[in-house]
Amino acid sequence: MTRTAPSPERVRLAAALRELKERTGLSLAGLAERTAYSKSSWDRYLGGKALPPRQAVQDLCRLAREPDGRCLALWEIAESGWSGRATDGASSSTGAGTRTGAGTGTAPAPAPDPDPAATPPPPQPPPEGTRTGRKRAVMAVLASVCAVGVATVAAALLVLPHDEAEPQSSRSASPVSSTPGPRCRGNACEGRDPRHMKCRDADSLAVRRTATGAWLELHYSEKCGAGWARTWGTRIGDRLEMTAGGPLRSADIADDVDAESYVMTDMAATRPGVTLRACLLAAAGGKKECVSAPLEGQ
Repeated sequence: MTRTAPSPERVRLAAALRELKERTGLSLAGLAERTAYSKSSWDRYLGGKALPPRQAVQDLCRLAREPDGRCLALWEIAESGWSGRATDGASSSTGAGTRTGAGTGTAPAPAPDPDPAATPPPPQPPPEGTRTGRKRAVMAVLASVCAVGVATVAAALLVLPHDEAEPQSSRSASPVSSTPGPRCRGNACEGRDPRHMKCRDADSLAVRRTATGAWLELHYSEKCGAGWARTWGTRIGDRLEMTAGGPLRSADIADDVDAESYVMTDMAATRPGVTLRACLLAAAGGKKECVSAPLEGQ
């Protein structure tokens, strides 16, 4: 059996879903626990090997706290190509155009029996009606194909990020990196979300499990020059706090989505010699438990 490569539309959808998965901080097994789809199914969806159900896309957007409009638009384009709906219109239009052409044309009148003694007349062009019918059929086919192509390209440009819609010539002028660098550094990271700032080189400085079963962890990114705290396994009403010698950063466990996934504080700019400290205050007047770690000098 020959395995066909995924379409460009499905590749773009899979890339968007992988980015959402990274934001959630969940593994494939974690996604399987929190959705109706298995670990192997998520592996196929995120790898572009299979088109995910619409509900799976919505569930991942919910876990990543991302509005589902863009991803559902990408899914619609990928699903349209996969199911063949994008070409159905062209096929039906082609058939209709051919039938129209045949109907408008008139068959040439039979030629009289040739006179053996006369010189054979030159071949006559087909009647005007036949040429007109064929021309209309061709024009109908071209119009339907162009309409489908223009609609697909327009929809893709609307939902793609700005950098994907740029001409190839402008993108080739700058080197492409598979691991883009962080989007902030030092004070520019103060109060920013680490998931959106691409601080992916973070080190885990300290981890602690609290009496309620929740986990508490301190992270530090050398490239970003900032630290933050994260927690998981929490309960609604818990509160996460973190400080790095400056303003207090906090995050509340507000709903079931928070309790079922990672919750992080915003970043705090820091430097070697500063001690990072994170605390989890359990809901309903529970005990406050903390973990701290000094940032060693470089």
